[in-house]
Amino acid sequence: MSEPQAHHASPDVAYGDDDSAGYLTDTPRSTRTVRFWALPILATLVLLATLSAFYLGGILQPMTNLRHFPVAITNEDAGPTGAQVVKGMLAAFDHDAYDVRVLDPAQAKKQLDTAQIYGVAVIPPNFSSKLQAYAKSALTPGRVERAVIVVSTNPRAGTLGASIAGQSLQREIALIDQRVGQRLSQEVAEHTGKKPEPGAVALMLANPVEVKSTVHNALAEGTGNGLSAFYYALLLVLAGFIGSVVVSMSVNSMLGMASTEFFPVSVPAENVSRFHALLVKWAMIAVVALLASAAYLAISAKMGMPIPNMLSLWLFGAFAILTVGVASTSLIAAMGAIGVVVSLFVFVILGIPAAGAAVPLQATPAWFEWLANFEPLHQVFVGARSLLYLGGRPDAGLSQSLTWSAVGLVIGVLFGGAITLRYDRRGRTPAVAAADPAEVAHPEP
Repeated sequence: MSEPQAHHASPDVAYGDDDSAGYLTDTPRSTRTVRFWALPILATLVLLATLSAFYLGGILQPMTNLRHFPVAITNEDAGPTGAQVVKGMLAAFDHDAYDVRVLDPAQAKKQLDTAQIYGVAVIPPNFSSKLQAYAKSALTPGRVERAVIVVSTNPRAGTLGASIAGQSLQREIALIDQRVGQRLSQEVAEHTGKKPEPGAVALMLANPVEVKSTVHNALAEGTGNGLSAFYYALLLVLAGFIGSVVVSMSVNSMLGMASTEFFPVSVPAENVSRFHALLVKWAMIAVVALLASAAYLAISAKMGMPIPNMLSLWLFGAFAILTVGVASTSLIAAMGAIGVVVSLFVFVILGIPAAGAAVPLQATPAWFEWLANFEPLHQVFVGARSLLYLGGRPDAGLSQSLTWSAVGLVIGVLFGGAITLRYDRRGRTPAVAAADPAEVAHPEP
């Protein structure tokens, strides 16, 4: 009878006393290389540096980045001065930085209600007559009343955007005030034979135009100063992304398609195709979408957030979560662990600065505005803003959001289905059975 073969331990491996299991005690050879340590650290630093560049670069200099920022002027004045003021304001604005629109009252209201402009300067019907009376009051006793231009800002389009609009319009009106004051002073001087006016009269004539600031359709309490729509949209996107990661990991583990280290439990691999597994994940994401959207509504209402279109917001939220979840699950199915990083990059890292919520897109670097054309978080944000702030009007961003979400869902389904079916046809099965130690030690020829 031949003696049993002795098991020779590798120099890098030391086994314990128990013959049934071995325990690695020496440092693996792979950890002794520079590449082993450098690659993960450098990849992480690049990701974090990109994150900081995107976020800080998008918010630090909004006034410097202004580009076709939409504001409006409405002239209701029956006299000639209103038209002159409009002409002067149009000439004063930098037309690369601002998109200045001359609108009638109905057009201005519609564009405010649909978040197409951040503010409007309104010249009232009695503007010219008030200026004339103001000039006369410098010559004759009487009541003095300045002409008024009303600046109406639109916080429902964005609080920072409304602030920029208010400051910009008031700055240009201040210049108009100086010019009109110079003209009135000259007119009064001609009537008085260019005699020096008293100081109070000269000061009065130098500032004939008063600016009154108002808010168009002010936000209600419980909206976080206009940030609730952005955070709600972010929650929807995160629900889809996080849901896809949890569902993918759970399904893969339960089907034996991937090992799990959370519990020391061994799950036998099942003969399931990648495409079938992906269908199961999509079904779970759909259930998660409906329940998570309902949970968000319940929590938001409990915390005092106004929800004027509850049913529509629930359905919209479920659709947004489903779209992001399906797309992210498809990326993970196609790319494995790298798909998680890609999904994080697409849906979160690029999404937040390109959302156009905290900072208007017209006040960010130009490529953020280009990115927002197809970035999922921006599309979800404009839909949520429409439902929460703008009455759920289709032309206030809801139609755009639903259209792009549907496009994203179709792309996610086609991409995931095509990739997994291709993997299945090539015989690349996700389940890898545990190798027999005897076969590893003594492989068959």
